[in-house]
Order: sequence, then structure tokens, then C-alpha cells
Amino acid sequence: MATTKDYRLGEFTFPRGWFMIAEAAELNTHKPLSVRFFGQDFALYRGRETGKVVLLDAYCPHMKTHLAAPNNTSYVVLDGGGSNVDGDGIRCPYHGWRFGADGKCNDIPYHEGPIPAAASVKSWPVVESLGAIWVWYDPEGGEPEWDHPSLKEWNDPAWVHWKFDHLGMLQQHPQEVIDNICDYGHLSPIHGSTVQRYENEFKGHHAIQRQCGPHRTLVGENGVSPVLHTITVYHGPGVLISHLTGLYDAVLMITHTPVEDGSLKVWHALLVKSPGGNAVATLPDTIAARQFQESSRLAFAQDFEVWTNKGPCLNGLFIPSDGPFMKARIWYKQFYNPRAKKNEYLEQCEGYYVPKGIAPYTEPEAVA
Repeated sequence: MATTKDYRLGEFTFPRGWFMIAEAAELNTHKPLSVRFFGQDFALYRGRETGKVVLLDAYCPHMKTHLAAPNNTSYVVLDGGGSNVDGDGIRCPYHGWRFGADGKCNDIPYHEGPIPAAASVKSWPVVESLGAIWVWYDPEGGEPEWDHPSLKEWNDPAWVHWKFDHLGMLQQHPQEVIDNICDYGHLSPIHGSTVQRYENEFKGHHAIQRQCGPHRTLVGENGVSPVLHTITVYHGPGVLISHLTGLYDAVLMITHTPVEDGSLKVWHALLVKSPGGNAVATLPDTIAARQFQESSRLAFAQDFEVWTNKGPCLNGLFIPSDGPFMKARIWYKQFYNPRAKKNEYLEQCEGYYVPKGIAPYTEPEAVA
């Protein structure tokens, strides 16, 4: 398993950015959820008082008890109706210490007097959006550098909301996934795409791919694919959002979040505009949207299967017709290094790139 150091990405083991850590539906009960990302354990829960989503470091500073591990025998849990979530705080199941949403201990049941200042755990910035829970992770501890993932289509009743496909663990460094944003050469062999136009652009925290052409996996009812246009954007290192037109209007989201240094968890989802052209999506629209999402998942599974069985590409034998792999890798490095160095990397990669032998992208209305 290759690590960040093997890829020579930078000073930090894990990158700076917004990352998905759970589906919001997983917090529909008041039981806390134990999650592990970035090589560490967390306690994730929804407060009973306000519904606020809270993410804390997992281990109580008192005796290092896990705050969110499943527990069915502690009276802290039993007396709490099967949960140790207390208001917008959480109680340690071992001794009952309560930690607020800010991570500070605010009650020790058997103790009188001031609570030690060291009785606290780190509280992480989290947001609920698009049916997911997002954390801002920054090795430097800074405020979010850009907005959390959101879509204007999410609140439009004509669009069918996605159901997340939990694709599980991938035992690869995320560099192998990021490479896909500029991999022009794989589109035909893996996806059966007949690419007519293609380009990449790197700008700030965005890595963009624009392309169009028929697709053998995403096809219509008659088994024939129209010309599909995709505008695909990485919003930082862990969130890919792609706007698709040609068959249905849809928005694809693929998220990946590092678990350990060299492994990651992956989700897939597809938002689809009413295939029937309705102002409010109907049940038949939802059925068609689910079928289209499954086709999208199968297309992504073609990539996932290759990633699952490949070795780490530490020094690729790239050719001019592959796509701008090295520019994409330089773009990716900005997130593994201090913010103060960000522009050093952007100066080396920002701009438009078209692989040798292909025409640059044009908007749908300009394509014959």
C-alpha cells in the first residue's frame, strides 16, 4: 500500500478540504456513530436538543473511553433511552462525563468544583448538505478555504434526490482516484466512450474536465447513447461533481475520504431532473432516475474495478495523448502543503490543456 510520502505529495499526510464522512440518514436516530477517517477515530452524532450535527474526537480524556462505540450495557446508555447523547452533548459511557458540542466537558456527575480545563476533546467543523455530512479537515487547523458542497438543483422539486451508493473501502491512495480527472486515454477502453471533444482546466481549488461523446454504459431505452456532455469538477481533493446532459439532465457526485494513509472510503450518487419533464418529480420519474443512477454506478464501477487491482502509479510512463497527468498531480499537491505555499503549485499548473490528437470542448449548442 503506497503512502503520501511515496507519491512525494508534500508535508501533510492527509489533504486539506471538505470531505464526506457519513450519509445524513445514518444519523436519523440519536445513537452516536463511530467513524474513522484521516487515521483517527471520531464520535459523530445528532444532538437531541436542536438536531445539530456534531463531530468530536472519539476518546474521553479521562480514561480514553470511546464516546461513540456501540454500548448496550452501560447505565449511562440504558438510562438515556438507549443512547448516551444528552441534549446537544454526549456522555462518556464509562463515568458519565458530558461533553458539549464545543468539545468541552460541562458535567462530571460525581464531582463538585471546577472542571479541569484539560477535560475537553476537539470539536470539528461539520455541515449537513445534499443528504450528507461534511467535515472541513485541515492539518493546519485553519478555517474553511472554500464553501462546503451544495447544489441549487437540490431544492428544485423537479429533481429526484439521490440515494447514496456506499461503495466501501478502496485500498489505494487517493492520488490514484484523482488521476482520473485528466485521464483522457481511459475513456474509450474502460467506458466505451467515443470522445469527440475534451479538455482540462486547473484553477484554484478546482480541477475541471469537459468532454462529450456517445457512451456504451450510459445508454437510452433503445440501447443507443446520445452525445453525452459532461462538465466534471473536483471541488478540492475529495468531492467530484459532474453535470451531465444528453440523455437526462443529471448531476453526478462521487466523494472519497481518506481512512488511513493509503486507503479511502467512496460514495456515489446521482441527482436527476424529471425525465418526464414535470415541474414536480413523479413516481415514474423516481423509478427512471433510480435506473439511470444504477447505470451511472456501473460506469463508475468500471473505474473502481481497475483501481482495486492496480499497483501504485508512482512514476507513470505518461505520453502526450494521455492527458495532463503531471499538471493534475501538481494541482493536487496544494492540499498537502501549507496554504502559504498554495500559489507555488498553482503557478505551475493553472490553465487549459487539450490532449494531443483531440479537439477542445465546445458547448452542446455549438456541436453539429
